[in-house]
Amino acid sequence: MSLKIILILLALSGAAGIAFGYVLRVLIGLATKGSMELEIKQRMFAAREAAAKIIADAEFRADALETERLEPVEEREEKLSTREDRIAEREAFLDDRQRVLDEKEDEVKEREADAARAKGEADDLIKERTRILERAANLSAQAARDELFREVERESEEAVLLRLAKLEQEGAARLEEKARAILTSAVHRLGNAVNAEMTSLSVHIPSEEVKGKVIGKEGRNIKAFERATGVDVVIDDAPDRIVLSSFNPLRRHVAKMALEALISDGRIQPAKIEEEVEKAKREVAELMRQKGEAAAYETGVIGLDPKLVALLGRLHFRTSYGQNVLTHSVEMAHVAGMLAAELGADVAVAKAGALLHDIGKAVDHEVEGTHVEIGRRILEKFGVDKRVIDAMQSHHEEFPYESPEAMIVQTADAISAGRPGARRDTVERYLERMGDLERLAEGFEGVEKVYAISAGREIRVFVNPGRVSDLALHKLAREISAKIQKELRYPGEIKVNVIRENRVVEFAR
Repeated sequence: MSLKIILILLALSGAAGIAFGYVLRVLIGLATKGSMELEIKQRMFAAREAAAKIIADAEFRADALETERLEPVEEREEKLSTREDRIAEREAFLDDRQRVLDEKEDEVKEREADAARAKGEADDLIKERTRILERAANLSAQAARDELFREVERESEEAVLLRLAKLEQEGAARLEEKARAILTSAVHRLGNAVNAEMTSLSVHIPSEEVKGKVIGKEGRNIKAFERATGVDVVIDDAPDRIVLSSFNPLRRHVAKMALEALISDGRIQPAKIEEEVEKAKREVAELMRQKGEAAAYETGVIGLDPKLVALLGRLHFRTSYGQNVLTHSVEMAHVAGMLAAELGADVAVAKAGALLHDIGKAVDHEVEGTHVEIGRRILEKFGVDKRVIDAMQSHHEEFPYESPEAMIVQTADAISAGRPGARRDTVERYLERMGDLERLAEGFEGVEKVYAISAGREIRVFVNPGRVSDLALHKLAREISAKIQKELRYPGEIKVNVIRENRVVEFAR
């Protein structure tokens, strides 16, 4: 019994606890709900205040922007109004100016009309006077004029013609005799022999064994030699000789010196060939300096810059129509000095102008322009006397004669070049064509050296392997061939060889 009561009490206690918990939960929920509503109202109030503040700030900014926008418009309108006023004033001024010009134009037209009427009246008076005179003389004006001229000619013709003929004969005879005496004296005093330059040199070969060394295995040595010197090597023309052919005498001389040194040394291989060629080039440079100094000393031209003397010596390896240019210049200097002495001109200026007249040919294959223009620039650069420049610049009549010495230099040039056998025109045209061929190919990008060989029937173009690839070789060869066909005139055909070679050098230490 007591156990049941206890269980019932426990059950009632649990139910009472559950009911109390439910009531407590409801009370807590109502309290939480009230606090949340209060918080929401507070947030809404804060949001309304923030919104009102933002709206007020926006309205203030809008008013400020509107004020800023309207100020430039008003200022612009004021400027436009001022400009319109100025334009109106200018238009009024131009209208007044145009009105004045129209009035002056009308006045000028009236004067022109008056002048035309006056001229017409004067012409009519002249014609009337002429008609009156013609009727009185029974002869027209043109006929009277012709008759007067004929009468004067008849009276004076014989005397005038006799006098003119006498003066002309006497003057021409005196001048011809004097000129003949001066030129004959100058030519007789300088009677040098004339040797036309050839375009090939030969080197003696002591034996077939040496010839085999020069050729090398599969022609390796001969190819290296041709590449280093730029000459064409001909082996089979004579059994004991090797012929070196090139239009450039400087290259021929370098090649001959290098080949003779190689034959004397006996060690012939590509590296040794390059070494001897470089050595020969240095020796030729020294030879050019010596030749220039010898030419200046022989002609008595002193005070020249050493670099200019070296350029002068370079003419020893330059030909003009087969004539050695340095020899021609020295000969001209002597002739010019003789002529200047006979005519009372400045001998030193005439000699210097003659000696340096072709100095531009030393670099005309490297610099644009005629050799006269190049020579002028070279002499001006080295500070040569202006009288000498004036004397040398007229020898081809490109510039007017500035002095008697200029005429003397031109005459000396004609004497030296005009002697029988002094020049060969066909050789010069051939050399010019070879030079043009090399200069044309050198103008392409990546080309290092160009050599024209086989009398201009072939050119060998050596390119920089770092700038021109193997694939680009064919394109470069086609472009060079196309440019040759377009710009040069030549007989037959020209073979274009484009060569690209890589070389790697290392040292074992």
